[in-house]
Order: sequence, then structure tokens, then C-alpha cells
Amino acid sequence: MMKYKIVLALSCFFCMLACQQQKEIVVAQTYEEPIDPSPSEGEKWSVLPEGLQASMVSTGIRFVKSEIPKLKQQNNWTGTVWKGERTSAQMVLWSKDSITKVALEIADFISDKGDRITADHAQLNFVKYVITDEFAEGCGYRKPEDFASSLAADALEPVTTYALKAQETRPVWITMDVPSDATAGMYHSTITLFAEGQKPKTFKMRLDVINKVLPSVTDWKFHLDLWQNPYAVARYHNVEPWTQDHWDLLKPLMHRLANAGQKVITVSLNKRPWGGQTFDQFEAMIDWRKKADGTWVYDYTIFDNWVQFMMDLGIKKQISCYSMVPWGNEMYFFDEKEGKEVKVIAPPGTKEYENLWVPFLKDFKTHLADKGWNAITRIAMDERAPKEMKAMLDLINRVAPELGISLADNHKSYKQYPDELKDMSVAFGDPVDEEDLVDRKQKGYISTHYVCCQDKFPNTFTFSDPLEGVFIGWYSIAANFDGFLRWAYNSWVENPLQDSRFRAWPAGDTYQVYPDNRSSIRFETLREGIEDAEKIRILREELEQKGLQDELDYLNKVVNQFTITTKPNDLESLIVNGQQVLNTLAVKLIE
Repeated sequence: MMKYKIVLALSCFFCMLACQQQKEIVVAQTYEEPIDPSPSEGEKWSVLPEGLQASMVSTGIRFVKSEIPKLKQQNNWTGTVWKGERTSAQMVLWSKDSITKVALEIADFISDKGDRITADHAQLNFVKYVITDEFAEGCGYRKPEDFASSLAADALEPVTTYALKAQETRPVWITMDVPSDATAGMYHSTITLFAEGQKPKTFKMRLDVINKVLPSVTDWKFHLDLWQNPYAVARYHNVEPWTQDHWDLLKPLMHRLANAGQKVITVSLNKRPWGGQTFDQFEAMIDWRKKADGTWVYDYTIFDNWVQFMMDLGIKKQISCYSMVPWGNEMYFFDEKEGKEVKVIAPPGTKEYENLWVPFLKDFKTHLADKGWNAITRIAMDERAPKEMKAMLDLINRVAPELGISLADNHKSYKQYPDELKDMSVAFGDPVDEEDLVDRKQKGYISTHYVCCQDKFPNTFTFSDPLEGVFIGWYSIAANFDGFLRWAYNSWVENPLQDSRFRAWPAGDTYQVYPDNRSSIRFETLREGIEDAEKIRILREELEQKGLQDELDYLNKVVNQFTITTKPNDLESLIVNGQQVLNTLAVKLIE
């Protein structure tokens, strides 16, 4: 009888174990990826072991869908974080067989003392591939057939189940948001990988939370300026701009931006401030109307709603209004006398220009004062020529000098107009004299740098090394800039989930995130670099306050290795070492 009970108990145990191992998997809905335009040839998939292969890997690797990962498989991951920090990890799956159902589960993080960070602070994302191209000559109109194309792993699909095809490499991106009130200590978790018909695999996660708090993102000092395009969202989702459906789609996407430390609201004063350079042109957020008697009226409804919407999400330091020097000097307004919208070409310095802008500026500054926004509003320009800038500044200094100017400056205009450019951004690698940066900082002016289609390195194209995003944060601090500007957060191409190429620039230049609030590898690594920049700022302040000059000198020495001459091949070692130094110094400060 006793033997029967033991056999029965063992039978139940193995039955339970078998059920766990044969977890029912319901594959999540996701979109179809594009066909690989250049699959790798010669890969020896047939020699791989049967079943699903998996490993934890560096976040600095961008995998190729048709290539077998060349790595030593790892079942463990270790990270060190501050309280309030987001950290990322990467896993990669591959198989010579078709694995129709795969699932991932992450457990709570539990410390050696029993403290807990629940699993809902982690996000598992299967990484999707998008068509990309190559840098080649950078800027300039391009035909897709003239450039090498391939698939790039970039878009993050927030699902925990997937159907893996045969001879396919599939990355998984894991983000972990550590609560600011977490108890310091060593935490342990596991990621369990289930595959239909196979035994589960377990990966050990170890998270060392040190007793140092990264401030709330609203308190970050790093000046992030990624230009938003709400019109791309309306077009892609086929909704009317500024309807409730549009606002509902914008909210999570812009909240993601706010949660990366964004400081600036992008506004289009008039239609097509950049001409038609993006797939979705910018419309006017202010309605310009010339009455039959020659007077002007302006409707600020969209402008007010958009600015308040972004402020409510936490983006409230600056309003950048494009542009008093639009590309092509085109201006649009509704002429009641003619009963239609008209376009005029009005170069700065002409009578036509003054007739358009003087009445608008007088009305606009009054409206801003009524809203309480006049102190944070800037008239913004993008890479405009010195002659046009001078004529524009002559007018604005006469009519509305309190607004101040924001300029992506590729002509060293800050030398000519040191007090007008309240917000200046220079091209990466374009040196700014240290005394000018110090002077601007003392006056409370903003000085940042930007990258665009002309920069092979660093950048955030879909084919860029993921760690280039982290480098941008470190370089910004090393070069004594206040932050970073990039011209396009979400100026999506026609089919951004399928093909990131565009008619004029390297692939991915026009957007950093994807529709339906999908993040990307390059956006997450850019955010990581901004977190590092905040840590550097905090450590510098505290080391100086405590008189730890040797440690401060050492920190600055490490930071100063991130320069315009940094070689791409040095990125991972530089960043890993730099982040270790930040954590070591943080621990020293709390001892």
C-alpha cells in the first residue's frame, strides 16, 4: 500500500512537471515583416543541434536575421543600476527548425534580504526587422536600387510569445525600470523560455541595485530636443488631425518621449516650414487669415491645444516655433478677398516679409503673454544662411525681442549673435570655443549639438551600431554641451514598420520610434546615454561638494575619452568601462 502511494505521488509530481514543461502557448498577434532583400548565403544551419537555441548577449549587438549568431552561449546576465534607472538586456533565439510557439516569462526580482521588485517593472520585447540601407555618401536624394539593402533588428514588439521560423535569428530586448524607492541590494530573477515540444530553459538574472537615486525624469537637466511630427501619426493611422482619435494615438507616443527627458515642444507656425522634405508635411498650427480690409486675424486653437497637451505630459521647458525663415521662404494664409489659400514667397528683408510678420508677431506675443508662455517660446530656425538670419533678426529685435531665437546652426551664427540665440545647436564635430560655451551657460542659454544625414558616426540610423546612442550622451557631456538635438522623432516614412528607407537620407534618419508606440533599440540606447549623462552631472556635483578632487579628476578623465575622434570599434569597451566607473564612484560617495 505504501509503495502504491509513493508511486502515485511520484506520478503526480512528474505529471505536474510535464504540464509545466508543456506550457500552453498562445502566440500573440503581430505584423508581418518584410521579405529579406539580401539574405546571407553559406550559413550552415543544418549542422546546428535540434531545437531552439538561446543566449544572453550584449546590448551592443545588432543581429542579422539570416545569420547564425557567432557567440558562446550564456545563461546568466548581471547588471548594476541606480534606483530610478532603466536598464536593458538582450537575449537572442535561433533555430534551424521552425518553432511555431515560443514564450518568455520573467519572475519577480528578489533580493538576498527578501525585498522584491515585481516582474511588472520589466518589459519583454521581441525585436522585429525592418529594411535598411547604407550610409554611402550620407545626405542627398537616393534611389533604393542604388544602395545596398538589408534587414535591421530595431522595432520593439511588446509581446511575450512568438512564432519562430526555421533558419531565423530573433533577438529579444528586455527593459527593467527600477523603482526609485527600491531597497538597495542584490536581486535575483529568472527568465524562462518555453518552446512547444521542448523542455523549458532558464536564464538567471542578477540585478545589483546600489543605494543611489537617479532623479525623476522631469528633473533631468539634459536638454533633449527631438522634433515631433503629429501629422505623421494622423496620416499613418488614417484619422483626421486633432480629433479625439488623433489625440489618443499621440498620447502614448509623446509620453514615451517625455519619459526620455524631452524638453522642447515642436510647433509649426505656418505650413511647410521645411518645405516638403518629410513624407508627411507639417501643417500650420495657427490659422492665418487676411480679411478683405487688409487686416489680419489668427486662430491659435490648434497651437494652444498642442502645447498644453505636451505640457500636461511633462514637456514644458521650451516651445520652438518653426519658422520665420522657412525653407524656400514660402508662406501660406487664407485670403478672404480671394476666397482661397494663397502662397507667397517672402524672403527676409523684403517688404512682403515685413507685411506678413510684423502684424503676426505683435499678435502672437500678446497671445503668449496671456497664456503665460512668452518666457519659454523661441522662434526657431533650421540651418539658415547668415544673410537671411540677419534680416530676420533685425525685424524680430524691433518687434518682439523678448521671444529669443532657437537655431540649428551650421554657420557659426552664435558668434555674430551671442545674445539672440537663446538656444543654439551645432553640428557634431563642429567645435565651439570653450569660453563661448561657458559664457552661454552663465547667461542661462542652451547649447547643444546635433547629428543628421551627414554624420556616419555617431548616429541613430536603423543600421547604426546600437551603442552609438549611448555614446551621444557621453559625448554631449564631454564636449560641455547641455544636451542633444535630432531633427526627427517620428517623421515616419510611408511604411515605417516595413521599410525605414527614405528618398533623401540614410535609412532611419527620419524617425526613432515606430507606430502604435513601439520603441526601438536605437531609442532605448539613446535614452541610456542620457541617463549616463545625468549620472555624470550628479557625480561631478557631489564629488566637488565633498572635496574629492582625485576622484573628480578621474571621472573627468574617463568622460573626456568620448570625443569626435572616438573610433566606432572602441565603443563597447569605452562604454562598459565608463559605466563601471560611474557605479564605483556612486558607491564610494555613499560609503
